[in-house]
Amino acid sequence: MIRITVANQKGGVGKTTTAINLATAMAAIGWRVLLIDLDPQGNASTGLGVGQSQRENSSYDVLMGAATLTEAVVATKIPRLDLVPATVDLSGAEIELVEVDQRAQRLKTALDTAPEGRWDVVLIDCPPSLGLLTINALVAAQSLLVPLQCEFFALEGLSQLLQTFERIRAKFNPSLTILGVVLTMYDRRNRLTEQVSEDVRACLGTAVFETVIPRNVRLSEAPSHGLPALIYDHRCAGSEAYMALAREVIGRLPALKVAA
Repeated sequence: MIRITVANQKGGVGKTTTAINLATAMAAIGWRVLLIDLDPQGNASTGLGVGQSQRENSSYDVLMGAATLTEAVVATKIPRLDLVPATVDLSGAEIELVEVDQRAQRLKTALDTAPEGRWDVVLIDCPPSLGLLTINALVAAQSLLVPLQCEFFALEGLSQLLQTFERIRAKFNPSLTILGVVLTMYDRRNRLTEQVSEDVRACLGTAVFETVIPRNVRLSEAPSHGLPALIYDHRCAGSEAYMALAREVIGRLPALKVAA
């Protein structure tokens, strides 16, 4: 079971949009996908049409040991895509976890005890912070995928995230790798966008995906309908970009025999 954490401590960079649509694209080509919503705002859950009434157990319960991963899973409208939803209870998890044993390994333990063979890939959507929730996601994952908005301040946030990445590798998860950085909210009409893209590629080289995610109205509209953009409008520029990104991501992952 491949585990990918989607993280960036800066908010509004398209992190949840990336997690939702990448999960949908992978499910569409035959992968069995689990998306874990680890953000107290619960945007990934809402964006997949999972309402509060369907969130009997949540990622909070999994972290606190009140429910197993299987007990917290909710089926989505997308075939082969399951979700562990988030609730507002997660807001207090950072404080509660401080006094819990193995507080950085809670999610890893839950994933290690999940039914073998049920999912091919797990995507973990993190909150816009570098607290215990994000640390749990990084400790549990094999790879880190970083959505990066094409603006100056995003570069500062990236350096902080990479420092945290190195600390996690050194202390908890030496096998953690960077799957890649995906440039989001890309606007070719904006010279700053081009400059940020050039700077990031010069700094990180092939770690940056070739695919860029454009600014796109349909991407913004889709969550209000409880649908990924790939379902809401599969022909829009944003959906096409996420399909291309999914192909790139899969090309960087260990080979899996997945029935289409």
